[in-house]
Amino acid sequence: MTLDIGNIAPAFSLKNTDLKDISLEDYNGRNVVILFFPLAFTSTCTEELCHMRDNINKYNDLDAQVLAISVDSPFTLKKYKEENALNFPVLSDFNKEVSQKYGAFYANFVLGLKGVAKRAVFIVDKNGMLQYSEVLENAGDLPNFDSLEKALSNLK
Repeated sequence: MTLDIGNIAPAFSLKNTDLKDISLEDYNGRNVVILFFPLAFTSTCTEELCHMRDNINKYNDLDAQVLAISVDSPFTLKKYKEENALNFPVLSDFNKEVSQKYGAFYANFVLGLKGVAKRAVFIVDKNGMLQYSEVLENAGDLPNFDSLEKALSNLK
C-alpha cells in the first residue's frame, strides 16, 4: 500500500512512553513529521532518532512536531527514549496497525522477525494532508533529511 501526496493522512492513536494515548489529530494546525523506525536499540535507528533530537530546533522553527513510531512495546520505548534523551514523543505501534496503514511495514524482516515497521518518513501538513513520503526498503539506510527539511520549509 502506498499513500499519495495530497491525500488525507490516515488517522491514528497510539500509546506513548508514559502510556498516554497520542493521536495525529492532537496536532491539527501543526505540521507533523512521522518517523517510522524498525527497532529500538539498533544502530541505524539510534543514529536517525539522535539526528532528529540534535536538530529538533530546526523542526520547531519549521512549526513541525516530530513523532517517532516503532512496533516495540511502550516499555521498551520508554527505556530507549530515556537512554537517548529523545526530546519528542515516541509511540508504540505494538499491534502493527498504523505502520501497515502507512505502507511502512515488513511482513518478514531480518533474523526471521515478522511484522516490523520499515524506516519511513511522512509529513502531514496543518490540514491533515500528506505532503511528503519516503519509505525505505533497506533498513540500513537513513532518510534524506535535507529533502525532509526542504519539504517542511515549502509549507511555511
